Amino acid sequence: MRRLMKRRTQKVGLPPGSIVFVGEKKTDKVVMTLFDYDDQKQREKTWQSVEECFPLQDKPSVTWINIDGLQDVETIKKIDTHFGIHPLVLEDIVNTQQRPKIEDYGDYLFIVLKMLYKEAKNNEICYEHISLILGTNYVISFQEAPGGDVFDPIRDRIRQNKGRIRKMKADYLAYALMDMIVDNYFLILESVAEEVDHIENKLMDVVSFETFGKIHHLKRNMLFLRKAIWPLREVIGSLQRAESKIIREETGIYWRDLYDHTIEVIDLIETFRDMLSGMLEIYLSSMSNRMNEVMKFLTVISTVFIPVTFIAGVYGMNFKHMPELEFRFGYFFTLGVMFLLGICMVIYFKKKKWL
Repeated sequence: MRRLMKRRTQKVGLPPGSIVFVGEKKTDKVVMTLFDYDDQKQREKTWQSVEECFPLQDKPSVTWINIDGLQDVETIKKIDTHFGIHPLVLEDIVNTQQRPKIEDYGDYLFIVLKMLYKEAKNNEICYEHISLILGTNYVISFQEAPGGDVFDPIRDRIRQNKGRIRKMKADYLAYALMDMIVDNYFLILESVAEEVDHIENKLMDVVSFETFGKIHHLKRNMLFLRKAIWPLREVIGSLQRAESKIIREETGIYWRDLYDHTIEVIDLIETFRDMLSGMLEIYLSSMSNRMNEVMKFLTVISTVFIPVTFIAGVYGMNFKHMPELEFRFGYFFTLGVMFLLGICMVIYFKKKKWL
């Protein structure tokens, strides 16, 4: 449940626009990197002060500023001062619980989405809060921790001038970043599909409480993924239909393709949810059938011993005048009757397919 809900009590009572970091601190320092490029050249730099990137704001080249680490709210506030970012946007940037969304502020677009990854220790699916500010010629991306993101292929394409990224503007860069995040969703879902197939095959062979635990764990993961990904359809749909001057007409086809990928991801999540619900029903039915088999077997055994117990009870009453008590072979005869009666009842149950 910790992944689905994080504490927000530190913001209770504060006015709107209060920049307070909400989430788990994942790094002790803020790392800022810069890519500034056009179709002729590119420049890459890592710096310590956010002020160093301010002169690039009005250049015709495309500038990508990436900030890793959201706990340093003072650095976030400096961006507000020089780029004119609304305080409500900065509030959402440092709130890692914010759902995916898009907001149009005229001179820039603010986009929130989640980047999925698997923890190395326990193979748990987690997400990282990603915020994008898309301007006419710049993109500012905010991440919770340095390293471990999925943007390295984009960095390589910029460095080596591969594809069309250096020939396009900032809106295409924003598309490329979001497309890389969505592509990574497929990698996560592939690993989920392998787990679902493994559990499904195991469920057909043997039913155990361990299997139930794995099914329950995967169902929680699907709820977690649905919460992180489902709103993204609305975000990309808004970008696809955007009338903002920042989104150019020539990039429209790319947003439509990304929208299709998002729908495919959501369909996969819904499919896995349905499969896991069906597997859970199979597990519960199997456990119920196993219990019924046990109860049926015990009932048959009890039924077999009822007449035998009756006979034993009759001749165990110890009345003085019981003619059979004087019979020389009475003991062996009674045992034989009990044994034959039990055999006959078992044969009858088998013919009736009750056993």
